[in-house]
Amino acid sequence: MTLDISSAPIASDTTDHAPPGAGPRIRWAQDLSASLVVFLIAVPFSLGIALATGAPLTAGLAAAAVGGIVVGLFGGTPLQVSGPSAALTVITAGLIAQYGWRATCAITVAAGLLQLLLGARRVARTALAVSPAIVHGMLAGVGITIAIAQLHVVLGGSPQSSAIADILALPGQLAGPHPPALLAGAVTVAVLVGWPRLGRLPGRAGEFGARLARVPGPLAGVALATALVFALDLRLAHIELPAWRPQALLPALPHGPVLGLLAAVLTVTAVASVESLLSAVATDRMSRRTGDLDRELRGQGLANLVSGLVGGLPVAGGAVRSTANVRAGGQTRWASVLHGVWVLAAALALTGGLRRIPLAALAALVLVVGLQMVSFAHIRKVHRHREFPVYLITVLGVVAAGVLWGVAIGAGTAVLLALYRLTRAHVDVETGPGGAVTVRTHGPLTFTTVPRLGRALAGIPAGAEVTVVHDGSFLDHAAYETLHTWRAGHQEAGGLVSMVTRRQDDEVLDPDGTVRAGSSPGPHRCRAWTPWVGHHCIEQQEDPHGRLLDGVRVFQLHTAPLVRPELARLAREGQTPSQLFLTCADSRMVTSMITNSGPGDLFTVRNVGNLVPAPHEPGAADDSVAAAVQYAVEVLEVRSITVCGHSGCGAMQALLDGVHERPGPPTPLTRWLRNGRGSLDRLRRVPAEFAARPAVDVVEQLCITNVVQQLDQLLANPAVERRVEEGTLRLVGMYFDLATAQAYVLDRAAGTFSPVEARTGKDANGIEHHTEAPIGTGPDVRPNTASAERVREDDRVPVEGGEEGPRLAA
Repeated sequence: MTLDISSAPIASDTTDHAPPGAGPRIRWAQDLSASLVVFLIAVPFSLGIALATGAPLTAGLAAAAVGGIVVGLFGGTPLQVSGPSAALTVITAGLIAQYGWRATCAITVAAGLLQLLLGARRVARTALAVSPAIVHGMLAGVGITIAIAQLHVVLGGSPQSSAIADILALPGQLAGPHPPALLAGAVTVAVLVGWPRLGRLPGRAGEFGARLARVPGPLAGVALATALVFALDLRLAHIELPAWRPQALLPALPHGPVLGLLAAVLTVTAVASVESLLSAVATDRMSRRTGDLDRELRGQGLANLVSGLVGGLPVAGGAVRSTANVRAGGQTRWASVLHGVWVLAAALALTGGLRRIPLAALAALVLVVGLQMVSFAHIRKVHRHREFPVYLITVLGVVAAGVLWGVAIGAGTAVLLALYRLTRAHVDVETGPGGAVTVRTHGPLTFTTVPRLGRALAGIPAGAEVTVVHDGSFLDHAAYETLHTWRAGHQEAGGLVSMVTRRQDDEVLDPDGTVRAGSSPGPHRCRAWTPWVGHHCIEQQEDPHGRLLDGVRVFQLHTAPLVRPELARLAREGQTPSQLFLTCADSRMVTSMITNSGPGDLFTVRNVGNLVPAPHEPGAADDSVAAAVQYAVEVLEVRSITVCGHSGCGAMQALLDGVHERPGPPTPLTRWLRNGRGSLDRLRRVPAEFAARPAVDVVEQLCITNVVQQLDQLLANPAVERRVEEGTLRLVGMYFDLATAQAYVLDRAAGTFSPVEARTGKDANGIEHHTEAPIGTGPDVRPNTASAERVREDDRVPVEGGEEGPRLAA
């Protein structure tokens, strides 16, 4: 749900907002704590990026300090934290090798000036129009290149001049590794991988591990590797941190072809801008705020200008640092600014301690970061949208030829793929009873499909009754002329031609108004769950009450005639729902839509956070939910209870923020949220997991863990406990991901949530329908029930006595 407890919406100005009722002292305390967490992540990360580029290591710290302070003060996304960019590592390394370090600083300055110009022209949204397959492919290619190069350092060697050279030299490097460097790198990698899992250990070890895991993993990995090297007195290379000398770091004009320099500036600008804006959008979603992307672009440009002038790496917004800032409780832009101040202080005062860090530890850190840039979640999304060839070719292009050529090759592939799809329209001719012919077209009909369309139409017998069914895709002028000319000739020969679309039957396909003979205007096309915003039947007025009444009027006009017979039957016979559906009060959770149910199917209970108050919770119990559950179980005799959580739940975010524990007189909201304390405790002990993917963040982990906890608290209701023990009632856990419209069902035995898979079937007319498994088919807490796989095969809801319960999915 979107219960905005932690912040009010942020406008696109300089105003920062904190939780209602939180004074300046609380905001400063939260910002200070978050800044220290981000600082502990930024220092090793910045040193590792500088090491990977071949720049002076002080350049990484300078970029982190400038990114935190300058972008923090002048950017448009208050909670985004900027610094050296992993996506720019390969580009910066190439520029340093070709032009030298001081000339690279000048290129960074020029890129910053260009970002300032683009921000002033308000083109930030345009940068987001780049195909996600190209962006993710570029990031994955850069990550692979970084990982291969840093693997040489972990093995005790040095990276080569290109990714291909690194790959060719890798067998020789693997044949003769340097054991001390390999040990330091392996320890760093092991800590980075295992650190987040410390809280999952059983018993007291898990509680101690959860407290220990609050220390950032990058810091822990580098610190432990450094301590091990120091304790064993291993001989291996350490970082060289030269003193900061302004005269040696000031930018110098690069020498080379003008077109090459221009391409370098444009590349740095494009990559830094796109990465920063994508990170800004993600940060706004996590923090439930609305930033100003044009202002953010100007802030990034100013930071690159300053970073280049003081000898720093190119700067961009970072998802890792920004996510850490949001999760650590950062409230205003001062969290980012303070993080930059701490980095600057460390660069000036902690040079002696930083020089003890082994190069292999930093290389291992950057290697893991590089591998994490290859996101399998993004690969699945790209594959689902049939853009994987673009992604793969971009990855290979970046690894083989560099970022600029890789992105160009990927963009060219995207264009060719789009053109190829324009030519892949299908034209199927079917002959039915009595010689009636149906011509079905699938995909856009353009001039490239005219020969195929013409051959199909020419084979239709003269005088036949023909129906041309188009799927509603694009129809260009050449294809229209082909259809129009053929139809005129066929009708002159005594035939009859009807042209319709498959999606809206009896609608006009041709601009001249030809419709099926004797047909009536098509049915109303507004679904009952069409949102008010943009609804062409509802006036877009500011008065919420007027909009509500307009929605009721649309219902009375179009939907009421369709449901009136069923509602009249229910009014006579009463309700007999088979399911109790307990979910959140969030406006985005439309229960009838996600379950494909109608009147009389679901007995629904909604509240903030889909909570089931436990009677033993002091000061937090609530009888309204218990009364509804008792009525459903004892009076309505439902056979299934589903607790459904959802992504982005504001109540879960509020629990993580500790809203229910704030000092002062409790409000109704804080008292209600105390019913979620059991979910918080369960998250620390045994967090729930997805079977098919990892949780996006700790909020999502709490959302799905809360579902499991509420099922346990349901059993505290005597009526529920009795029916479950009798085997006549099952409890189902469900989670709904709003962004992907995907439902997940709890497998109680495995303790994981699995996606509800879609199935395709055909009705009596041979038309395909996509259906979801019914919500009652998920594994439950009733002993000795049929497995979820068996239920899905039968497409039934097993109930007491072997009866077949009503399906909630069409």
